[in-house]
Amino acid sequence: MISVIQAILKLTGCLVLFYSLQGCGNTEKEKGATGGRPKNQPPLQVEGYVVKPFTLDQNIEVPGSLLPFEQTEIHPEVAGKVIMLSITEGAFVSRGTLLARLFDGDLRAQVKKLNVQLQVAQKTQERQSELLKIGGISQQDYDLSALNVISIRSDIHVLEADITKTYIRAPFTGKMGFKNISIGAYVTPTTIVTTIRQVDKLKLEFAIPEKYNSKVVNGKNVTFTVEGAPKKYSAKIIATESSITSENRSLKVRAQVDNVDKFVTAGAFAKVNFNMGVNDQALMVPTQAIIPGARDKKVIIDRNGQATFQTVVTGTRDSANVQIVSGVAVGDTIITTGILQIKPGNKIRISSLKK
Repeated sequence: MISVIQAILKLTGCLVLFYSLQGCGNTEKEKGATGGRPKNQPPLQVEGYVVKPFTLDQNIEVPGSLLPFEQTEIHPEVAGKVIMLSITEGAFVSRGTLLARLFDGDLRAQVKKLNVQLQVAQKTQERQSELLKIGGISQQDYDLSALNVISIRSDIHVLEADITKTYIRAPFTGKMGFKNISIGAYVTPTTIVTTIRQVDKLKLEFAIPEKYNSKVVNGKNVTFTVEGAPKKYSAKIIATESSITSENRSLKVRAQVDNVDKFVTAGAFAKVNFNMGVNDQALMVPTQAIIPGARDKKVIIDRNGQATFQTVVTGTRDSANVQIVSGVAVGDTIITTGILQIKPGNKIRISSLKK
């Protein structure tokens, strides 16, 4: 009797184990078929935005720097001792103003010596000219005396040029910087005597992204502001760099500033507003719809209830919207919410649509 009961218990245990294993197998099959997710997953509820054209006054703001229109360091052309110095720091001087003089006594003494030699050589030439007329000397002797006169005159011209180099003058009209020498100092061509800057007009330098380089035209006006100034200033584009920089993919632009006042000074930082005209077919989408990537940017488009990731090229932006230059068309529905949860091909349903 006991053996019969034990047999029944063993049989019951085997049946329980068999059905348990069968149930586990069915569960694993269901998970494998559904990827661990419930069957018939409902579409994600998202909000959308219908792309349409806008009239956009295209402006970009970039940083810039104000520079002197002309600027140079003043060096002496020759070495020597300073015997006269007439530099007033911060003063305006005209082109050609004498700023300093170097000692030139030895050069002037050599000029006097050569002038005496020139007088003797000229008299010799005159006498030999008379002798040549009567055949008293050969033509070669006369030519040598004439050559001597020319040589002495040339030496005088060289010394006069050297004397001119001892005068240090302002190369253009501008504002003087600090003086770096004093009277009695011995200077060489490597010595910086002072600096001079033309500040009655300035240069404005800035850079714009390469995608806008076709908008840059010589003669086009830009506006800018500087810290502490009560108004906007204008500048006219006069030149661009010959190529786009490889470091930040931008084009350097130079403009001329004529309306200079006490608020606009060389070296100041400027905020440049570059106007690219009016675009009445600009496609704008909300900023949150853009998915930034390492190499490009994407948006999610609703294609018959499925999420499609589309690569786009962006343009200008404001506080809430970004211009799409390429990648979307008028009438496309762009997803603006649930961006992080959506995967390519997911089913989606628009719960709220903004047009």
